[in-house]
Amino acid sequence: MPGDIALRSTTLDNGMRVVVNPDMTCPAVAVNIWYRVGSADETVGHFGFAHLFEHLMFSGTTSGIASGEHLAAVESVGGTANATTSFDRTNFFETVPAGALELALWLESERLAHLAVTTENLDIQREVVKEEKRQRYDNLPYGDMLAHLLAQQFGADGVAEGHPYAHPTIGSVPDLDAACLDDVVSFHRQWYRPDNACLVIAGCVDADRALLLADRYLGAVPAGEGPAPYRDRTPSVPSLSVSSLSEPSLTVPALPLPSRRVLEREVPRTAVSLSWPSPPVTDADQLSLEDALSVLQTGMASRLVRHLLRDLQLVEGISGYDLGLSRGRSTAALVASLRPGVEESRYIDEVSAALRRLAAEGPTAAEMARVHAQVERDWLLELATADDRADAINFYETIMGSGHRVNDYLDRMGRVGADDVARAAARWLDPDKASVLVYRRLESGPAGGVEAGVEDEAGIEDGAGVEDETGVAHEIGIDQGADGDAELSKESR
Repeated sequence: MPGDIALRSTTLDNGMRVVVNPDMTCPAVAVNIWYRVGSADETVGHFGFAHLFEHLMFSGTTSGIASGEHLAAVESVGGTANATTSFDRTNFFETVPAGALELALWLESERLAHLAVTTENLDIQREVVKEEKRQRYDNLPYGDMLAHLLAQQFGADGVAEGHPYAHPTIGSVPDLDAACLDDVVSFHRQWYRPDNACLVIAGCVDADRALLLADRYLGAVPAGEGPAPYRDRTPSVPSLSVSSLSEPSLTVPALPLPSRRVLEREVPRTAVSLSWPSPPVTDADQLSLEDALSVLQTGMASRLVRHLLRDLQLVEGISGYDLGLSRGRSTAALVASLRPGVEESRYIDEVSAALRRLAAEGPTAAEMARVHAQVERDWLLELATADDRADAINFYETIMGSGHRVNDYLDRMGRVGADDVARAAARWLDPDKASVLVYRRLESGPAGGVEAGVEDEAGIEDGAGVEDETGVAHEIGIDQGADGDAELSKESR
């Protein structure tokens, strides 16, 4: 890619990775920290702890920073701050004027070294998280779609201890209610430590100065006790070899049997999700699958949007995504809201035929050109701002092994050809291997509806919104993170 992003990196004495992207054309500087802990690192009985700490990290420090003062201090200099939680990481970030870089680094170092994990803060943030779950999941028509999809794709069938991706990041209310201070302190001590974190500084700052300040503030935080936490909690089950463009093979857990679930609810319209196991984001085959999904559903010119929404008018909207998970495997899905009177079997038959055509014939040259143009546009827009660029660099450094890989994404995507897309569609989007989840609209019934007709070939008895340019309603889709961190395309780079 022309104009490669300049990067300088180091490892501090306490084990923290630091990557700097100096850009004097940018009016601000972004501070972005990824901790290598997400909901996949939680143990049974502690579901929701990773997301809980996203909130607790703003609750003040024992060194004198009051609850809420972190945000207030950043905003007082004209900056912004926030955090997100996902399956594989928790992310804290600030964007501030260049002169406030030291303030942001000092605040991050203080809460890493001196977080006030107290009974009072735990009680307050526990209620905040529970209310968030009620508002963003429990009280939305399709709010549990992610939970059902994860149960279909990662449910405990044949895996006694459960799969680390089998539960949503938002967490479990019973687990949060049962959380005691000792459990929370132990979780913090295990995961929130310098050698389990990566700091990216991007924007209007000299690289030498940024590294010096990172060492002055974050380098002063004591190293964690003992070795860094062990991350690979993928259950030990019979494995399957997955082809990769970058490695001879990649071993992943055995794939689930396709399942079908029907939930009869008082929802605005019938919705159908088709989901499949997919390669992990670290596998090069992910790029071919990304192109296949784009050919199918990205934009008004895509195959499914043109055929199902514009021509046949079977759907009110359709979207597709991959969760971009990194350990073992991920999952991909197509979600649609059906027009009144359309049978879900008709919709599924049409999608299945489209998937088989793509696998057999591959995309056209025009489709490949359109998809690659869309990818390039979206990627360059993402890199245009310091905060999004810092997050992309941290993804590559933390998940993909090197921040420098941010510079070859477009080259790697450009090497994906029509044959690769056809192969990926055949391997990963086989309609005969799709798990089906139906939210069937009830014309009348008790508030909230009832679950009925659940069928599950895999024996698993047991999800909210990304608005899509093709007309999918806001409440239909998948929210990967606990706080709107639905940047699925970014985490498949």
